[in-house]
Amino acid sequence: MAFDELELKRIDKTVGEFCRRRTNSLYADKLRFVYEVDGHAVSIYEERPPWDGVGEWTRMGVARFRFVRTRGEWRLYWMRRDLKWHPYEPDAATTDLAAFVKVVETDKYGAFFG
Repeated sequence: MAFDELELKRIDKTVGEFCRRRTNSLYADKLRFVYEVDGHAVSIYEERPPWDGVGEWTRMGVARFRFVRTRGEWRLYWMRRDLKWHPYEPDAATTDLAAFVKVVETDKYGAFFG
């Protein structure tokens, strides 16, 4: 079962608010952060316009939160240079999505924002 309406509102309140805070309104036409819900995964992407002004914006994965419903916990992933999602080892799992958003925001090891 995918997320229900209440869960989607909680996701927007935590992950969506983080993306809105991280996107500077002065530079939103050059760089923005967005999130996407797909099944039991919530992904944060950095988006940039095409360098030549033609075509679609490009996306680079920043972080992915995957909900394991049977355990009632979230798992955190980061995108390595091979462009695949890998488990974020320092923090394996938590029941609190906001705690993982804080891990991404502080980016102690430079995994999410370099």
